[in-house]
Amino acid sequence: MSNSVGQNLIQQHFLRPTVLELQSKLKGSSGIPTNSLCATASLNQSLAQPRKYQLSTKFYGNSLSKRKQKLAMASSRALTFIPQAVLAADPAYENVGKFNIDGNIELQVDASAHTSGSITQVNFRIMYTSDSLILHWGGIRGRNEKWVLPSRQPEGTKNYNNRALRTPFVKSGSSSYLKLEIVDPEIQAIEFLIFDEARNKWMKNDGQNFHVKLPHRKTLISNISVPEDLVQIQAYIRWERKGKQMYNPEQEKEEYEAARAELLEEIARGASVDDIRSRLTEKGGQEKSGKESKETAVNETNNKIPDDLVQIQAYIRWEKAGKPTYSPEQQLREFEEARKELQSELETGVSLDEIRMKITKGEIETKVSKQLQNKRYFSPERIQRKQRDLMQLLNKHAVKPVEETQESISVETKPLTAVERFAREKELDGSPVMNKKIYKLGEKELLVLVTKDAGKLKILLATDFEEPLTLHWALSEKGGEWLSPPPSVLPPGSVSSDKAAELKFSTSNSADLPKQVQCIEMEVEDGNFKGMPFVLLSGGNWIKDNGSDFYVEFSQRFKQKDARDGKGTAKVLLDRIADLESEAQKSFMHRFNIASDLMDQAKDSGELGLAGILVWMRFMATRQLIWNKNYNVKPREISKAQDRLTDLLQSIYKTHPQHRELLRMIMSTVGRGGEGDVGQRIRDEILVIQRNNDCKGGMMEQWHQKLHNNTSPDDVVICQALMDYIKSDFDISIYWKTLNENGITKERFLSYDRAIRSEPIFRRDQKDGLLRDLGHYMRTLKAVHSGADLESTISNCMGYKAEGKGFMVGVQINPIPGLPSGFPELLRFVIEHVEDRNVEALLEGLLEARQELRPLLSKSSDRLKDLLFLDIALDSTVRTAIERGYEELNNARPEKIMYFITLVLENLALSSDDNEDPIYCLKGWHHSISMCKSQSAHWALYAKSVLDRTRLALASKAEWYQRILQPSADYLGSLLGVDQWAINIFTEEIIRAGSAATLSSLVNRLDPVLRETAHLGSWQVISPVEVVGYVDVVNELLSVQNKSYERPTILVARSVKGEEEIPDGAVAVLTPDMPDVLSHVSVRARNCKVCFATCFDPNILADLQAKKGKLLRLKPSSADLVHSEVKESELADSSSSNLNGEVPSSITLVKKQFAGKYAISAEEFTPEMVGAKSRNISYLKGKVPSWVGIPTSVALPFGVFEMVLADKLNKEVDEKLQILKKKLGDFGVLEEIRKTVLQLRAPPQLVQELKTKMQNSGMPWPGDESEQRWEQAWTAIKKVWASKWNERAYFSTRKVKLDHDYLCMAVLVQEVINADYAFVIHTTNPSSGDSSEIYTEVVKGLGETLVGAYPGRALSFVCKKNNLDSPQVLGYPSKPIGLFIRRSIIFRSDSNGEDLEGYAGAGLYDSVPMDEEEKLVLDYTSDPLINDGKFQRETLSSIACAGNAIEELYGSPQDIEGVIRDGKVYVVQTRPQM
Repeated sequence: MSNSVGQNLIQQHFLRPTVLELQSKLKGSSGIPTNSLCATASLNQSLAQPRKYQLSTKFYGNSLSKRKQKLAMASSRALTFIPQAVLAADPAYENVGKFNIDGNIELQVDASAHTSGSITQVNFRIMYTSDSLILHWGGIRGRNEKWVLPSRQPEGTKNYNNRALRTPFVKSGSSSYLKLEIVDPEIQAIEFLIFDEARNKWMKNDGQNFHVKLPHRKTLISNISVPEDLVQIQAYIRWERKGKQMYNPEQEKEEYEAARAELLEEIARGASVDDIRSRLTEKGGQEKSGKESKETAVNETNNKIPDDLVQIQAYIRWEKAGKPTYSPEQQLREFEEARKELQSELETGVSLDEIRMKITKGEIETKVSKQLQNKRYFSPERIQRKQRDLMQLLNKHAVKPVEETQESISVETKPLTAVERFAREKELDGSPVMNKKIYKLGEKELLVLVTKDAGKLKILLATDFEEPLTLHWALSEKGGEWLSPPPSVLPPGSVSSDKAAELKFSTSNSADLPKQVQCIEMEVEDGNFKGMPFVLLSGGNWIKDNGSDFYVEFSQRFKQKDARDGKGTAKVLLDRIADLESEAQKSFMHRFNIASDLMDQAKDSGELGLAGILVWMRFMATRQLIWNKNYNVKPREISKAQDRLTDLLQSIYKTHPQHRELLRMIMSTVGRGGEGDVGQRIRDEILVIQRNNDCKGGMMEQWHQKLHNNTSPDDVVICQALMDYIKSDFDISIYWKTLNENGITKERFLSYDRAIRSEPIFRRDQKDGLLRDLGHYMRTLKAVHSGADLESTISNCMGYKAEGKGFMVGVQINPIPGLPSGFPELLRFVIEHVEDRNVEALLEGLLEARQELRPLLSKSSDRLKDLLFLDIALDSTVRTAIERGYEELNNARPEKIMYFITLVLENLALSSDDNEDPIYCLKGWHHSISMCKSQSAHWALYAKSVLDRTRLALASKAEWYQRILQPSADYLGSLLGVDQWAINIFTEEIIRAGSAATLSSLVNRLDPVLRETAHLGSWQVISPVEVVGYVDVVNELLSVQNKSYERPTILVARSVKGEEEIPDGAVAVLTPDMPDVLSHVSVRARNCKVCFATCFDPNILADLQAKKGKLLRLKPSSADLVHSEVKESELADSSSSNLNGEVPSSITLVKKQFAGKYAISAEEFTPEMVGAKSRNISYLKGKVPSWVGIPTSVALPFGVFEMVLADKLNKEVDEKLQILKKKLGDFGVLEEIRKTVLQLRAPPQLVQELKTKMQNSGMPWPGDESEQRWEQAWTAIKKVWASKWNERAYFSTRKVKLDHDYLCMAVLVQEVINADYAFVIHTTNPSSGDSSEIYTEVVKGLGETLVGAYPGRALSFVCKKNNLDSPQVLGYPSKPIGLFIRRSIIFRSDSNGEDLEGYAGAGLYDSVPMDEEEKLVLDYTSDPLINDGKFQRETLSSIACAGNAIEELYGSPQDIEGVIRDGKVYVVQTRPQM
């Protein structure tokens, strides 16, 4: 039998091959042991008969199972035999070196002098204490002075640039120790230095390396050999002794040979083989006498049980146990227990045939067979996820808003180039731009501008080339063709040929340009041709577009953007990138090194700087930029440049946690790289493939030349395409399919500096060798180019060594230390299930792996980037798995879809910097699933609120991407000449590539299910008015709120926030957005008799949008809305012909006068002094039930603002304000007026009177705390006055023809109640008009999130007035934000225009707290109003009772605002419900 482990693996077979034939699915060894139930080696032969053994030397499952044959034992059954670990005698050592360092540090080196085939042990002892002492070392072979790196390395050893090993010493007392084991017999000496990392101190031997010769090894007697079974047991003992480490195949081989060497040492010292056998088998071999015959008989019977039956019985046991995850030791025990069960049956007289018939019924044999075929052998079908507190995932990294960041960046305005200035002049004539592109031609530029004017296309070409230039051009009706231009379009001076024309450029006569520009102008009739192909000729040389013809399209495919200002970007950085792009185009090495040089500037520019790098790298990755331009660079140079860049990204990731999401995205566009020969192997190993497989010509040689000239990520695709082609039995269409699906065409092949012109042609006898070698080569390619490839990242983290003859030669990647326990098994589970059709178990495994990895990503490590690339790969695999698993959800129950949503949402949270909202959404989904499983009556209603909130979170994520990335894509794309379509969809493609798009798809799938279950229908009708109008589609209601439509219009608005005005002429507003029923826009719609409704069904909404311009009738009910097309004649009869905005002329404002007081108490509130808001709150005092609180109030009455303005303190402010008011036709003036009002100074009399009134009323005076607190209060008062000129209020009064000068503003002053909840009550249901029920909306925190433009819905409920103890919840809250405040004062607007009959003026003006509210992200799963039924019922009932009492007090329907604090209801204002 061979002593080589490698030969054993190939030549030998286990007695249970179906059980034990186990290998990693990773291509190449990853060092990951397989976690399978029965993956264990079995010793089926008697230890007493060594010549009959048939044993494998591989450690399956890192454990060893042995069953003895014909050996007397104490029990009558087969045993799982674990041999006792016995340490061999210590070898004799000799001193090989003694050194004195710096006069006071002693170093002693001893080494064992062993026999041939053994390990040489080298012990170091240094009289020096440090926790950071390292041996920097290598081996010496013969006369070669170059260090070799031994394959066996102590734990903690790191490879230093493939030139040396670094092993840490262990400190003990006043000394430090280290032991090396040298297996390679050719290593004759060790050279080393000692380095103290903490003190940055090198220790040398008089300035030279330390050099110690190893002892000469003695020769063993040649005729001594060791039985293989004893070597196996000794290897197991060594493995146990070392803590049952995971070994890759190379390490297994070394361990096996080391075990053999130890036994040979014993024999050399005089021990016999029998002595060794007795020692090794002592534990299992006791109590033999008197029982040998019985044990023999039993063991003979054991061997009669076929292993396939044991396998099936083990599978049955595993299924009965619930398919748990077993450790290797548990797997071994389970297999032996299965054998024992079958053995017991045999002893009762049952035959093997009867056992087989019983246990192979049904599908069990098929299941086992399938497991074996897939090489999973009872590996668990799903992992057991750990229970974790979701809040541990929380990231709340504050990033300055873009506006703040921008201010900190010194923006230098880059002057326009001559060509750009020339283009700007030509665009000023106002003609629509159909196409515009600036090509970079080295240091020069070429502009192509296509405009349309009077049915003709004007084509302008301009360049700053100084040499004479000729345009060689044609026209085309489709891409790729050249048609000779007709004579009618040829400019003067043209020379026509068969399929083209030529025309010389002429010098522009513009005097304003910084340098000379040559140009050509021509005209073409619109519609006749699609585009213009052309090339340039200069000095006999053809100038092309990266090797291809230039081509300009005449159609306006996308709206052109003028991004020259660079607003919202790190403009200086992007200008620098554009300046360096011509250098970056030379090769990937140049681009990555330039990116590395720019990283400090990007980091200092903050979020926008890193966004700029991401945009640039993604333009590169998507082939929008040139990869290689006439520059030959070695692959190892590319790899080293990648390594440098990713090291820098890793460093920033450690120090800038607020930018980790952007950094991950940058890393995903860049390969991992690596120093040394990582890149050079790309060159070397393609030669190995050609030599091994006799394929040195044709396509393979052309690819070889490309690889030598400039390797790129395309090579990974080419390698995969070749393997797919070979696997398909040489179907060339499969080759092209793989290439084309990954963006590689024949044209791209031809564009390489070393073009690939041929297709692959191989012989059938080359198939196996090519697949093997290309598989090895793929790892090399991915090691450089595919940083986020799952298999590559797992291998990099788990470690691997050289494998495959000629491939990865000398490569050793050490496992990352400190990985969580069980992590390798988890990754193996992922790899084994990565292609499963049913993806649920895979998703659980992926997310469990990400959760286990997460703590390591926040720790400093020199291997952090490998962990990051692994995490990025796991993240990406979640997305692809979900997309593959959509079919699994086609007929799934709601809880299954919700569970998938939780998995994707967890994945999104793990990848996000600010993930508080997604985490609370995730908690909400878990609560929804729990409610569903417990059959709660409201589970679907609650789940719908979580779904709505999830949509808002996704919208917020998309807005962040758009705000951060798109301006940089627009600006940099325009500078680099990137295709406009690629610029326009940049952010969209970023979103599509992440979990957000996948989550959105799942949410859309679940939405109709929840609406049907909760009986919500497709509509929520907020204002049920039947109307007829013409459909118009807008993005935002805000953008048209000041518009006047000339005919009745039904607006379909994609976005409605809640604070907008409804434009004149609009008879309906339909939206997918979710404004609260009691928001400002909802109240305005009902007051103005405008139909207002939310549509939940995207299909219905799309149908309405498609009817743009058509005349429709809308017929709403409380829960539905029906639309139908009508004829023009029906419009005249429709009530909707009375357009919104036609207000009775009787509405007038009466200007209020100053009554002589700057401040008044509640007892002084009269119509001449304050508005209805103040008077109503005063009226309630003492009249509502005692359990309803009314806040204490004072006011600044009408006329105070005018008096302050007229005070001599504010003369300049008054004069400026009068000038501005004369310009009120201009939009921007309103903001200028508001800023001017804030410049007012407070007259001393106002300060004194307000202080006295507040103190006499028991309210705190801000000035008592500090002068600064009074200034805060004064600013808040001025903001209330300034809100008279906010856009919404100003245009509202103008619409109804109210004199804006007559609008007077009192200010109601109240102490803020720091609310637990805020509510708005309508004592008549506004949606149905039912006066018998109260409708209420409740939010957590202050009420501004309810009445203001805060996204999401409030909790809503109705309550019958005759049954106030039984509130009925209509909808649960989805608002992600709550507002909370310290004890403070609020200043409320109280104008004379808020409660005019027939005019809904309420809510137009601002109420301003003295202190800024704190925004908190809300967790509804811990809110008793949501999850405590008793608390919910009592709270909602008390709100309804308060509303009913106030309505009875006034005798009319009321619109009431209030709060709840510590269970007590407070009413802060009431007004008549309109």
